[in-house]
Formats: sequence, C-alpha cells, structure tokens
Amino acid sequence: MHYVGEERVEVIVVDNGAMEDNGAFFRKVFPSVVYLRSEKNLGFAGGNNLGVRHAKGEYLLFLNNDTEITGGFIQTLCDELDRNPDMGLLSPLILYYENKRKVQYAGYTPMNYLTGRNRGIGAMDDDDGQYDGITTETGYCHGAAMMCRRSELAKVGLMEEHFFLYYEELDWSEKFRRAGLKIGFTGKAKIYHKESMSVGKESPLKTYFMVRNRWLFIRRNAIWPIAMAFSCYYLLVAMPVLMVRHLAKGRFDLMGATWRGVKWNIGHSTTSRDLGIKLRDV
Repeated sequence: MHYVGEERVEVIVVDNGAMEDNGAFFRKVFPSVVYLRSEKNLGFAGGNNLGVRHAKGEYLLFLNNDTEITGGFIQTLCDELDRNPDMGLLSPLILYYENKRKVQYAGYTPMNYLTGRNRGIGAMDDDDGQYDGITTETGYCHGAAMMCRRSELAKVGLMEEHFFLYYEELDWSEKFRRAGLKIGFTGKAKIYHKESMSVGKESPLKTYFMVRNRWLFIRRNAIWPIAMAFSCYYLLVAMPVLMVRHLAKGRFDLMGATWRGVKWNIGHSTTSRDLGIKLRDV
C-alpha cells in the first residue's frame, strides 16, 4: 500500500500483452506496486478486469497509462462518490496534456440508438473554469479515467471483454445504469491525457473495431425493435457511405476491415467471447 495524504492507495500495474516480465523495473521505481503481467493481449476490458480481480480497495480507479493526475485527484473522486450514493461510475474533467487548456472530455450526451451516435461535451473548448465545482449526471464515462465502488460490481459485473477495443466503457456505463445507478462527471478533479489532439491516421485495426463495436453496442443495449432499425440503417446507409469514403481515398485495406467488422456481427452473438480476428491480420 502507498499513502496519498492519510489515505492508503493500492497501485496495480497491468502489463497487458507483455513479451517480457517488467516487474523488477516497476518495483524498483515503486516498491509497493502490484505488478500483473499478461503475455496475451487481453484488450482494454480484459486488462482492467485482471486488475479488478487482484484489487482490495473499496474504491476502484481505472486510469490509462498515458495520463497525468493532479493534486487531490483520488480523494476528490472518492468524496464525490460519497456525496452521490446513487452515482455508480464517475469520470473527471479530461484535458489534453499537450495543451492543458483544451478540453477532451466533460461528459457525453446520450446515445442515439437509431444512428449509434453521440457526442462529447466540451470537446476542444478552452478550459476557463466553466466546469470547476460541477458534479452532474452524464451519458457515459470516459475510459481514460473512471472510478466506481467495489461493492457494486457484484450486481453490475465486470467490463465485457469481447469488445476488446472501443465502446467498452460505454457498454459498462449502460450496465451500471441498468443496475439503477447513475453515470457521473465531475469538474472538481482533472487529469491530463497524452492523447494527440489531432485525428490520428486511420488504421485497419481501429476501423475494424469501431465498425464492429458500434453495431455490437447497439445490439447489446437497445430494445430489439430499435436494434433492428439501427441494423437496417447501418447496413443500407452508414456502411455504404463509409465504403465509398474509403474507396475515394484508395484505402482498400480499410474497406476490408469495415467488411470484417460487419461480418463479425452477422456471425456472432452479443455475448460471444470469440474476437473473430487475428490482430496481425489487420
């Protein structure tokens, strides 16, 4: 255990898809760290679930390895959960590390289940203190930083590992909501995220999982008439438009990844653990 102020904090590092054991390095830098190595890449959800299974704390903070926390961050999140017992999952204000005045996340709008779209609140706005002191219900938490109570996981469950990459935290937020708990955002705590502010280069890997998991998310969380309507929209409108865009750019690799994402949903149930893909192939 490590002490932050008067609070004991257990730090768990999940080395996901590690080709070698880096435990000695981490323990040299941080002697009390709990180092967990998985030779297999378990994905975002699987890596977090591995950490949960070894955690002993009352509050569980999920934090990306490319983030930098600010003073009082952990205690503030704990305090906000204490003040809001009906709030099950909570994310802080997320600012870009390369420009600490630019907002990446200040909450999400609800999902439009007919189009599978929502938007980030405050994205790319300047942080002028407009979120300071605010704790409110929001559509979804952000996977880069979120906290929950360990006691509520028995009825909520862990993250769904078959998403592997993208949409896991949105699906988990829905699981908390179905358990009767609210999803929260607070501007009282903030982190800096070392994610590029510019849109990264499209890759077959990203395209595959974004296409696959957008549909999978709707199939899992919308009532069946809405899920059917979305499926028609996705197959007859969204996918053809996406294919034409890839074709216009000469990105046949992205066209293939898009088709594989569609094909996975046609051939798999919403609870399948089979990723249906070899990462090296995309």
